[in-house]
Amino acid sequence: MPRTPVRLAWLLSAALALSACDLTPTPTDTEPPVTEPPVTQPPTTAPATLTTRTIPLEQQAAVTLDVPFGGRWSVTNFPSWLKLSAQAGQGNVVFTLTADRAAATRLKADQATLSGNLILNWTSGTGSSAQSGQTVWTVTAAQYSLRGRVNAPAVQGQGVQTQGGQTGHPVTPAPQPDAAGVIVKYRASLTAQATGTRAATLTARQAATTLRGAGVTVQASRPLDSRSAALRVQDVPAALRALRADPTVEYAIPDVILRTQAAATPVVPTDQFAGLQWAYPLTGYGAVWRDMEGGAYTRPVTVAVIDTGVRYDHPDLQGRLWTPTEGALDLITDPANGDGDGPDTDPTDPSVPGRTTGSHGTHVTGLIAARWGTNAPSCPACSPTGVVGATHTANVRVLPIRVIDASGNATESDVATAIRYAAGLPVSVNGTQTRTPHPAQVINLSLGGAISATNAQAMCEAVTDARTAGALVIAAAGNGYGTTPYYPAACPDAVAVGSVTLSGGSAPVRSPFSNAYPQVQLAAPGGSAPFSTDAFNGATLNGQPFPDEILSTSWDYVRNEPNYEAQVGTSQASPQVAALAALLLSKGVTTDASNTLARLNATATDLGAAGRDEQFGYGLINAAAALNAPTVSDRFGLRMQDSRGQTFQPALDTLGRFQAWLGDGTYRVTAGEDTNGNGIYGENGERRDERTVTLSSAEPGVDLGDLQPR
Repeated sequence: MPRTPVRLAWLLSAALALSACDLTPTPTDTEPPVTEPPVTQPPTTAPATLTTRTIPLEQQAAVTLDVPFGGRWSVTNFPSWLKLSAQAGQGNVVFTLTADRAAATRLKADQATLSGNLILNWTSGTGSSAQSGQTVWTVTAAQYSLRGRVNAPAVQGQGVQTQGGQTGHPVTPAPQPDAAGVIVKYRASLTAQATGTRAATLTARQAATTLRGAGVTVQASRPLDSRSAALRVQDVPAALRALRADPTVEYAIPDVILRTQAAATPVVPTDQFAGLQWAYPLTGYGAVWRDMEGGAYTRPVTVAVIDTGVRYDHPDLQGRLWTPTEGALDLITDPANGDGDGPDTDPTDPSVPGRTTGSHGTHVTGLIAARWGTNAPSCPACSPTGVVGATHTANVRVLPIRVIDASGNATESDVATAIRYAAGLPVSVNGTQTRTPHPAQVINLSLGGAISATNAQAMCEAVTDARTAGALVIAAAGNGYGTTPYYPAACPDAVAVGSVTLSGGSAPVRSPFSNAYPQVQLAAPGGSAPFSTDAFNGATLNGQPFPDEILSTSWDYVRNEPNYEAQVGTSQASPQVAALAALLLSKGVTTDASNTLARLNATATDLGAAGRDEQFGYGLINAAAALNAPTVSDRFGLRMQDSRGQTFQPALDTLGRFQAWLGDGTYRVTAGEDTNGNGIYGENGERRDERTVTLSSAEPGVDLGDLQPR
């Protein structure tokens, strides 16, 4: 039977070898050539030239042009936010201009009018009367208006400018603390002969008598010392007035209710490259790692990484992996797989002549389980601490299973065998039945291909068998820049994971390479487009902004030593979901595959269109919410997205007001708090006020009024 290759999900954009990362600019897309119609003799009555003009769309969605002309014309350039029904013709210039305002709306949504140029090349006449030229037509379009106010304590001004040009601070006052009653202190003991407990009792009794005489109901009273008492009342202002009118009272004050004034401090790893790992803060891990210090993550969990194998000699993975004597396995049946033999108990990702790419399986494994702190020395130039993994001190280990060869290929049959083996089911290896002593509760598959559902049957049946055996199978949704389902992610019992990246605003956006289709169930950070210079994460490396890529453990096959590599792809998103699933089980928040998946879905941050959608599934995983991690932040702010998944971040002024200039579409506007410190306002478990509004030429302006997170 011929081998059916299952191509590995597209892997990386650039490598970071310990302390360097080379970036290459993304090639610029070009417009396809315009096919021009044959020349015919123009009418003699039509104008022979095209002149400059301005085309105001105002707030219309589209406008149709019919400009008299006698000759041949073509539009050779126009802005990306405009669509033309025709780009070339003979005679009158006739086409419909349709504006996609949202495509040109900036992150800050601060541009009230869009403007762009159409470049028209034209020719007319023949022989000595022939003319040609290039004319510019300017198109303007008014944006639609959305305004409102975030009315919450301590609103964080986002890019706020005061009249003086300095960054403003919120002035929305925090509410005064509530009071449970009053505290009163008398100038002297009420009875000279009374001391100790008797004097204190008399003090409380006298204060209660005074209040009842003033018509204030006293619910309870208790002495504090010989001259002070606390009284529980509902009408605090009336009680204070009555007591302060008594000349024997030294003072009377509200018995205020005090609350914690500082959230828990998030844990910030100190490993050398941890500051470049922006995906963990984005998903709330500062709060989760603080939660881990309470010691609750004790239940043993195994995550199987079915991939290229792993480098056991990487110092950041020491003690985090099941070894060849503990169930790790190489299941590649083709001897021409890079290590020169067939299936065995050594899933090491091998070195082959001329290999320059890093170790994909090692990269995936590090995202789950890279150890924290000082590593054992491994090479003179190696980092002493490296990176960190999501599971930190939790009782989680990775079971490496090798199915992808040194060329990046795997067969469907080998993947199917590996899935069953990882779940603890018996499989045949070299003619002998075997099963792992450490069945995985979670299986990660950062691999896949755009194959048909029919051709994926063997893998999908294996996924179903694994799920029946109790394992949750997580898989990369694919990096095809389109909507084609990738398998095994699209298998009915798999969890397909898409990729998001930073936007510069308070909500991430879908990575452009991440495939969108109905089976996508969750999203996690996978990075920006390959070779992108986007660097919204704020970190620097060697004095340069670090790109929005995912950093983890890898291997330098040229030098034959450990390194750390930045890669992008759904291959990087999938293990982050697998790691969170493992932590839910380790803490005991969930106990099986079904309620683990339900918890992941229920606590995800809904992005894009409301509800589950093909780009994000149920949304971005939220580790802090899923694991009930403590509050580490008390900020409030604004999140704004459209149904296409784009993010916009209008500035809030010092009163929390905003004015956004947007295109037509449906927008979700969320005023909310940020308790996990990830900069995304109003997630699950956080106070919020969310509104949905549609802007169009029929309704070009909406005022939402006050948004009050509750």
